[in-house]
Amino acid sequence: MLDDILGRTELKERIEDLEAEKESLASQLAAEEERRSEASRRRQEAERRVNELEDKVTELEDRLDRTEGEDAGPEFRERVELRGRRRGRVLSLLESVRAGEEGVLTAYVPDEPPDAVREALGERAPLVARAAPCLVVRDQEGVVSVALRPPNPPEEAFCEYGEGAQIDREWFEPSGRYALAVVRADLFAVGLYEGHATDQTEAANSASGERRDRRAVERESFEGFESDVKSDHSKGGFSQSRFERIRDDQIRDHVEKCQAALADVDADRVFVVGQETLLGEFDADATAAVDATGDPEDALADAHEDFWAVPLSLL
Repeated sequence: MLDDILGRTELKERIEDLEAEKESLASQLAAEEERRSEASRRRQEAERRVNELEDKVTELEDRLDRTEGEDAGPEFRERVELRGRRRGRVLSLLESVRAGEEGVLTAYVPDEPPDAVREALGERAPLVARAAPCLVVRDQEGVVSVALRPPNPPEEAFCEYGEGAQIDREWFEPSGRYALAVVRADLFAVGLYEGHATDQTEAANSASGERRDRRAVERESFEGFESDVKSDHSKGGFSQSRFERIRDDQIRDHVEKCQAALADVDADRVFVVGQETLLGEFDADATAAVDATGDPEDALADAHEDFWAVPLSLL
C-alpha cells in the first residue's frame, strides 16, 4: 500500500522491465560477439586453405610444364624445412666443409642464377632458380650441393669461391636486437627480441673439430591489439559495395594504427610478416607471408617460429 502511495510500485516494475531488457541486449551482444569470432576464424581458415591450394597449384603447374617439355629436367634430391636445433646442426655442418683453395662456391641468388652458378651446377642449375631466393653452397666435387632460403637475406647478391662456405648466421638465425611484427587485417602484434649465441663448446671428440652451437632468443617486450573489421556481409542492411568500402576504411585505419605502433619500436632490424596483401604497407628489413591465427600473442609466437624456419633444397 505504502509503495503504491509513494509511487514505488511503478518504479520497481520499470526497473524490472529495464533489467529484463538489459539481459536481453547482453545476450544479443554475446551472440553477436560469438558470431563475429566464428566468422573471423572461418575467414582465417579459408585464407590459409587458399594459400595452401595456390602453392599446390603452382607446384603442379611447374611439374606439368617440366613434364610436357622435351626434357622433364632435374628434380631436387630432397626438400625439407629446418627449425631450431636441426637448423643449427645443418649450418654448423656447412661451416665445417673445407675443400682447399677456391674449393667451395657460395652464392646468394635472389632470382636467376649467375653464370658461375650455372657453370658449377651444369644441368642441375635450373633447380637454383626454382629454389630462389636462396644461398647456394657447392663444393667442387658436388658432394655438398644445397640451397637454403635465408629469412634475413644479404642486402645484395654475391657469388664467390673460397676454402669453405661463406655463411653469416644472422641470415638464418635470430641474432642481435630485432623486432618482429605480425599483421592481419584485424590483428597486430609486435615483439622486441634479443638473439645471441651461447654455450659454444668443443664437442666431446675434439679431434673432429666439431662445435656445438646453441642459440637463445629472448622476447623483451610485447604489444598487440585487434581491430573491429567487418568480416561478413549480411543479406540485408546495405549493398555489397558499401560493405566493401566500410571494410576497406576499417582496414586502412587498422594499418595506420599498426604503422604507428611499429614506428615506436626501437630495434636494429624490423621484420614484418603475416597477411601478404598488407606487407607492402610497411618499411621493413624483410617480410614474409605466414599463416598466424589466434589472439595477438599466440599469433606472434607462431609467426616468429615460421619466419625463422629455413627451407633447404638438396640440388
